[in-house]
Amino acid sequence: MQRWLFRKKNSIAAIGALLIVTAFVSTLVFKQELIGTIALIIASVIGIAPIALQAYQALRVKVVSIDVLVTIAVGGAFVIRNFEESAIVTFLFLFGSYLEQRTLNKTRSAIKELTEMAPQSALRVDEHGEIEEIDIDDVEVGDLLLVKTGAMIPVDGVVQSGDGYINEASITGEAVAVGKEKGSLVYASTILDNGTLQIVANRVGEDTTFGKIIELVEEAQDSKSDAERFIDRFSKYYTPAVLVLGAVVWLISKDIELAITILVLGCPGALVIGVPVSNVAGIGNGARHGVLLKGSEVIHDFRRVDTMVFDKTGTLTVGNPLVADVRYYTKDETQVSAYLCSVEKESDHPLAQAIVSYLGDLPTFQVSDTDVIKGGGVVATVDEKRIVVGNVALLASHNIEIPPQAEKDIALFEQQGNSLVLAAVDGSLVALFGIRDQIREGVKKNLARLKRLGVKNLVVLSGDNQGTVDLVALELGLTEAHGNMLPEDKAHYIKQLQHDGHIVAFVGDGVNDSPSLALAHIGIAMGSGTDVAIETSSVVLMNDDFNRLPHALGLAKATAANMVQNIFIAVGVVIFLLLGLFFSSWMNMSIGMLVHEGSILVVILNGMRLLRYRLRN
Repeated sequence: MQRWLFRKKNSIAAIGALLIVTAFVSTLVFKQELIGTIALIIASVIGIAPIALQAYQALRVKVVSIDVLVTIAVGGAFVIRNFEESAIVTFLFLFGSYLEQRTLNKTRSAIKELTEMAPQSALRVDEHGEIEEIDIDDVEVGDLLLVKTGAMIPVDGVVQSGDGYINEASITGEAVAVGKEKGSLVYASTILDNGTLQIVANRVGEDTTFGKIIELVEEAQDSKSDAERFIDRFSKYYTPAVLVLGAVVWLISKDIELAITILVLGCPGALVIGVPVSNVAGIGNGARHGVLLKGSEVIHDFRRVDTMVFDKTGTLTVGNPLVADVRYYTKDETQVSAYLCSVEKESDHPLAQAIVSYLGDLPTFQVSDTDVIKGGGVVATVDEKRIVVGNVALLASHNIEIPPQAEKDIALFEQQGNSLVLAAVDGSLVALFGIRDQIREGVKKNLARLKRLGVKNLVVLSGDNQGTVDLVALELGLTEAHGNMLPEDKAHYIKQLQHDGHIVAFVGDGVNDSPSLALAHIGIAMGSGTDVAIETSSVVLMNDDFNRLPHALGLAKATAANMVQNIFIAVGVVIFLLLGLFFSSWMNMSIGMLVHEGSILVVILNGMRLLRYRLRN
């Protein structure tokens, strides 16, 4: 019976509306007051049934809920034979509940979309090369899976063969397809736009990056901020207080209708729903844009951040050294470049790889008599010529003279924060390369956006030398720059900032900087959702795009402001209704309930605005 009543609440509301219309038509048009009264009585009785049942269940667990107030109020109106009021109040309460649930479902759809995106099946290739379709729950680590054009990647894995382009928007928030080839990492729930891939599963089910995202967002919905915990405590004492107020008014005035009206007008429905709907909508917006906010408590702290500390490599910079400046001291640049490419392809050193990448696809020569000098460079024979590639000290040890112009270039390159690679052919300097990690595209613009959002201090901490860090800070306009810092040094620096009263956010890659991510008020992990990032940080940017960071901070501020707006709307409506009751003659139960349900819709719609939030430039 209970389940049936709850399932049929919407139908009961519809029947109640028809009965109320019938009552008014019978009374006003056909002058059949008896039929009108019977219709209102039936509407009141069937309407109060599910509400009274909810009130009873709340009282069983010692909670005086809104349903208790409405049940008492409707019962009192029924006793004093005010059937019009009792019928209208029950209908408005049930109809408001329907609209509230319908609107909340739309709000939560941002989260629900994530779970619906999860893959349901996979094509497994067995040891004989046969292909079978299996349920996603049956996929095991190590399985070889086939993914065709247009299909969803079923698990996290590594491409064993094939190539193609994958839309990783479900993970990173970016719809731009990413090229994949043998050895590339792929993630569950991303889409293969074109090509065919065979992948080896290395994380399945809830252990996939997408599975962790869903788990994280679900946990975030259930978390509560200080504001929500305050509302819970407030509601716990507020509802009984309204009951006491109604009883006191009745004892003093002997006006039972006034006391009953107070119970209806004092319902705190908008207050109870206003903060959670802002929280859910804010988290939903973040999930859609590749930003994972771990609950409303994180939102509350994040909005107050006044100091943001950044790791340099991989956060402010790309993380891969690239050739930034080049000088040639020979007319035969093409031939020299081919010699260099031949030698550097023999090395896996990052600086050598940077030079090879810069030189591109050049014809190469056979390399012989290679001698790798640790901390210096490489000496080798190419095309019967002796090639020396390395730092200044290596060239000096081979008595290679550095011309005055080259010395000026070396000083300039070092001043610009470059690592130097010099090349000599048969004892003559022929080329100078300046190699450095590049600033991420758009970082300077987005740091300015953070300042406009109220972040007063922008600090970079790095293990690189102080000169290099200073150059990055100067280029980006940072407040402070500290180099030569180990992970424990960074953690100590953050502790000091907190001791000085700053609200600190730390932005890092989520691996080497995990102590700082955990220690800061808000830990923000850049990257594609590594395990350490998800577990350690408060906010996860599922993308290396720095644009996500200002959006995340702006969203946190907008969500917190939205919560405050909803609290003021809810409290303001209750105060307005009670003042209207005591100082006017037009306020009654029906009008009060109508205004209440309207206020619930207002706070829900206000919260839903967050789903469309975008940070203005």
